[in-house]
Amino acid sequence: MNTLEIKVTKYGEIEAVELSGPLVLGVPVNNLRQKIDNLTAHGANQFVFNLTGVNRMDSSGIGLLVMIMSSTKEAGGALKLVNPSKQVTQTLKMCNLLPLFEVFSEEQQAISSFAKS
Repeated sequence: MNTLEIKVTKYGEIEAVELSGPLVLGVPVNNLRQKIDNLTAHGANQFVFNLTGVNRMDSSGIGLLVMIMSSTKEAGGALKLVNPSKQVTQTLKMCNLLPLFEVFSEEQQAISSFAKS
């Protein structure tokens, strides 16, 4: 499967983004970037990315996650990750980027953590 499926659910001020498929160079990364740009243009700055279904991620996917995290932080928000696959976790560790992200095992934990911030 070369298609990244993107499902967004709004919980108050929080955008929960469920991803399924590869987060790689080309259409998948471009589609996610456009979706997030549209949400941020309408004021969104608190994101939970559920990565359970992401089976592959390359440097473009990593770059996009870092860019989203950075821009949301600048806007006073945050990007939190939920249940990244073993491959995604290893990729982030290899690049020494895993410590930059708050990672949760359950989506509800990540959503609730915004109230504690």
